[in-house]
Amino acid sequence: MRKTSIVSACAGMLLSSAAFGQVTVGVDDSTGPWIGFMNVSNLPAPDGDGGYQFGSGWEVPDLRVEFDDSNDKFTFFPNSIGDPNEYWYREAPGGDPGNPDNGGPGAPGNKIMEANLFQQVDDAFGGQTVTFEGEILSNSFTQAHMASIFIRDFAPDFSSFNETIVPAAPGAFSISLATDAGAGRHVQWGFQVKGENVWITDVAPFGNMMVGTIPTPASAAALGMAGLFAGRRRR
Repeated sequence: MRKTSIVSACAGMLLSSAAFGQVTVGVDDSTGPWIGFMNVSNLPAPDGDGGYQFGSGWEVPDLRVEFDDSNDKFTFFPNSIGDPNEYWYREAPGGDPGNPDNGGPGAPGNKIMEANLFQQVDDAFGGQTVTFEGEILSNSFTQAHMASIFIRDFAPDFSSFNETIVPAAPGAFSISLATDAGAGRHVQWGFQVKGENVWITDVAPFGNMMVGTIPTPASAAALGMAGLFAGRRRR
């Protein structure tokens, strides 16, 4: 079953040294205006053609992100889809070749999934250098999944973007991007986990990533922005 919901978010953006064209943003807890987006592609050769399938808004928990505000962190897990159809999963060892519902324990994934957790502001950061700071508490993902930290500056129609993207290594991070001054652009910052989808009971051996949620920098001021975003939930 699929359903679409509209999520209204009030984005509290962190600004510092704005007069000098500098903007600093941090990592919020679950109360922040986080947005989820998933890109899906076929497996690369020899199991697929690597072709892009679709991209759509997903609700944050469906990215397999779990917030733990009491311990100032959230955790990214490998993406898992509850739909057993052969679109999502290949046949498990000893499975029934004639059954299109391959999904279940031991069934390997049939797609590459790029889960993006981010915040976004439109227009307000144009022409400024945006710095995204935080801390990766741990990253135990295996080579099957790549975790990254990014800032992206999209064209008004999302047809192109500039980005700074780095591997999510444990420890403090600080990345920056000089954004375009053009009107109508969209600046995003957040985290990405990319890899083969995994059946929910099989995720433990693939590892996870823990990210710390940190206080607003002492020199930052708050800028209130509002946005309307679409999310898709999967069972």
